[in-house]
Amino acid sequence: MTEAENVGENCKKIEKREAQIWKIEWKSIFLPTKYKSITLFTHNKMTQEELTRMINEQEGALSLAFPALMRKVYLWMALALTITGFTSMIILSNESFIYTLFNNQLLFWGLVIGELILVFSLSARIHKMSITTATIMFVLYSVINGVTLAPLLFFYTKTSIAKVFFITAGTFGVMSLIGYTTKTDLSSIGKILFMALIGLIIATVVNLFMHSSTLDLIISYAGVVIFVGLTAWDTQKIKRMLAMCEEPDEQAHKIALMGSLALYLDFINLFIWLLRILGDRR
Repeated sequence: MTEAENVGENCKKIEKREAQIWKIEWKSIFLPTKYKSITLFTHNKMTQEELTRMINEQEGALSLAFPALMRKVYLWMALALTITGFTSMIILSNESFIYTLFNNQLLFWGLVIGELILVFSLSARIHKMSITTATIMFVLYSVINGVTLAPLLFFYTKTSIAKVFFITAGTFGVMSLIGYTTKTDLSSIGKILFMALIGLIIATVVNLFMHSSTLDLIISYAGVVIFVGLTAWDTQKIKRMLAMCEEPDEQAHKIALMGSLALYLDFINLFIWLLRILGDRR
């Protein structure tokens, strides 16, 4: 190769390198504000792969608002569980009302339908609600859930209810910690568990007519496995969503509230299925 050809080859390499750099910097114009700082000085220093890696690191970083928002998730969940527990205790202390719930199926199923309407409305329309309205609906749902839970608790001893509650709390805590700390992406597992949950609901409805004790036991064990897994998945999902909230604004608080609702439902359902397996009947 002649000297002229060497010079020409070097010029082509330089032009190619500059084109790559300008391509990277041009893309940086359209990045969110928090990413622009990492592409201000990229000349001869950063490749496309390096830029992608740094963006992924930024995505994985926790926002300053995250700790406070995550605390609110567990605080709201704990308050909702407390409201549900006290409501059930009040209902259980009034046996005449318990028998009314047993004898008046219209009243009981009306409360159940009311629960479903509340939770689906809250999930579907929270982006249009104020945080105050959403919180009131969550509290109302917790109260009604306490009423509908009381007839189930009526059949079990107080000692076994307390025992199962602490087992549920321990199991929930461990699985939530795993979901929070694990580096493994649980999304694929979560999708499988959600499909299994649909199957669980169908099987439960079918067994209302079959009255099979064997199937009931299988459903109970399946319910425990499903909600143990959903606890970890929901925790990871909530963590990722809140980590992207740069400010503790109303939208961030709505995400935290919906996260607390998801974990509340995981806890309640895990408690119910464990009670069916481990609870001592009167």
